[in-house]
This record gives sequence, C-alpha cells and structure tokens, in this order.
Amino acid sequence: MSETLKIVIPMAGFGTRLRPHTWSRPKQLISLAGQSVLAHVLDMFSTLPNPENVEFIFIVGYLGDKVEAYMDEYHPEFKVRFVVQEEMRGQSHAIYLTKEYLSGPMLMVFADTLIETNLSFLKDEEADMVAWVKPVPDPRRFGVTEVGEDGWVKRLIEKPKDVSNNLAVVGFYYFKDSSALLGAIEEQMEQGRALKGEYYLADAINIMLEDGAKMRTERVQIWLDAGTTEAVLETNRYLLKHGYDNTAEVGREGNITVIPPVFVHPTAMIEASVIGPYASIGANCTIKNSVIRDSIIEKGSQVTEIILDGSLIGENVQVDGGAERLNVGDNSEVKM
Repeated sequence: MSETLKIVIPMAGFGTRLRPHTWSRPKQLISLAGQSVLAHVLDMFSTLPNPENVEFIFIVGYLGDKVEAYMDEYHPEFKVRFVVQEEMRGQSHAIYLTKEYLSGPMLMVFADTLIETNLSFLKDEEADMVAWVKPVPDPRRFGVTEVGEDGWVKRLIEKPKDVSNNLAVVGFYYFKDSSALLGAIEEQMEQGRALKGEYYLADAINIMLEDGAKMRTERVQIWLDAGTTEAVLETNRYLLKHGYDNTAEVGREGNITVIPPVFVHPTAMIEASVIGPYASIGANCTIKNSVIRDSIIEKGSQVTEIILDGSLIGENVQVDGGAERLNVGDNSEVKM
C-alpha cells in the first residue's frame, strides 16, 4: 500500500446520549482510563503497515473547534484535515463532503468505536472492501453482514429480524478505492436510498456489492463503545484491566488506599481517601476524605467528603458531601 491511506472519522453528531457532558465538548474528548476517547481511537491505527503515510480526515460539527484545538495541542504529529458537516444527513453524506480529499485506499471509522485489531494485513489486502465484525448474541439492534457460501459478503442488513446471522458490523471499514465508494454514494443519493432523511453507509456499500465489488469480513473479539454514560464506565473498566492501570505509580502519602486497577494522574492531589477499583482521576484533581470506585473524575475537579460509585464527573467540577451516583457536566458545583 504505497498510496497515502486516508482515515475518515465522522464525529459531527451532538452526542445527546452523553449529556450533560456534551453540552460543553464533543464526546470524543471525554476521558477514558487517563486519555480521551479520541486518543484511544487514534491508538487503534498503531499497527498500520506505513503509519507515516497516513492522513486523517475528521468530519466535525457542533464544537468541532475543540477537536481541532485538541489535535493541535496533543497530537501535532498527525496530518489532519477538518471538514464541517453542518446538516445531519447521514454517514454517506458525511463521507461525500470529504470528496476533494479522497483518493486511493481509505479506512472509515466511527468515532466512538474502539476495537482491538492488527491492521498490518492491509499491505497485502486484495479485497475491494473489508468490514470488521463481531459475533453478538442478539444482532437485531445492529447492522450485520450476510456472507455467501463462497466467503464473500453478499449484502449488509440493518437491524435484521433473523437472529441466526449474528455477525454485527462494528463501524470499521476498509475501501481499496475510495473513488468507487464516492461513486456509490452519488448513486445512492440519486436513487434516494435514505431513511428519515439520512443516507446510511450500508446502502452505499450494498450498491458496490450489487455492482460486483468483493467484500470480506475481519472478526474482532473486543468491541468497546463510548456512546453512553454506562458504556463509557464499562469501557473504562476494561481499559484499566488491560494496560492502563498505573497503581504502582500512585503515591501513598496522605493516608491513601488504592484498590487496583486505577488510573491516577501524577498531578492529582489525594488525601485520606480510598481510590478504586476502576477509578480514573484526571490531572490537577483534588480528592479529600472520599471513596471513589467505578468512576471517572476529569481534570481540575475537586471532590470532598463523598462516596462516588458508578459516576462520571466532568472537568472543573466541585462535589462536596453525601453518598451518590452522579453524572455531572463541566464547570458545575454539587453540594449535599
């Protein structure tokens, strides 16, 4: 794969399932196990065969300027273009907005999809398209791939009624020729293949399959989500158990008890508290006389005299007193 690989990441949605946090920043900048959701997304591409020959295209909307500022500050090593999707008209429409930057091979990844996959095989990939999939017990709320006896994908099916086909697509795709995808999207729009005014990528892919393109599946065992508060906390637990626990680096002065796995930023100040299990404490946080478990507390927040369990606390929040399960957005003050 000598051509530049384009990685298209749509992230123009409002993130309504993660409010109140997404009133002040896009969901891709919420923290998980010590770094942003977006940083974890970027980590998925570390196994690309030619990582220096990659260009990211971020499709942004509401609060997109914060994503751009974040990349400038924390990931200046990446080449990134930003395209604004002002009207929510679906996945295919979002990709079509990037057409002036697309040529050659591309990956398309949803911005709250986290999987574990080794991408080194792409240098030798012969299929026109690859869809990453995961077997699930009940596929009816997902899209699935229908695979023929020859091993090639016949079509994608949104929210199937039949549970016998359980290969759910995880929101991660490879296209050998992005111009072929753009042509299919144009055909999709001309045919009016839309649902409630939105053009879905599955319909464009089905057009390509109808025209003879070859698509195969790539299975994954780990598929994490960061689209809701519950999913964020579940993914945080998984990441802390699999490589992001820094218990050994947490200082014990100040009468602190640490129950691993946890992530505690080195600038956090903790006194007379129990941290963990499954707690993530951000930069410049202050925790006093508290118990924090199965929770994420983001940078600059102050927590005093409280037991927090299953909570998501935004940036620069003050929480004082009581035993609660909280979901508090940025720059808030909570006293009980």
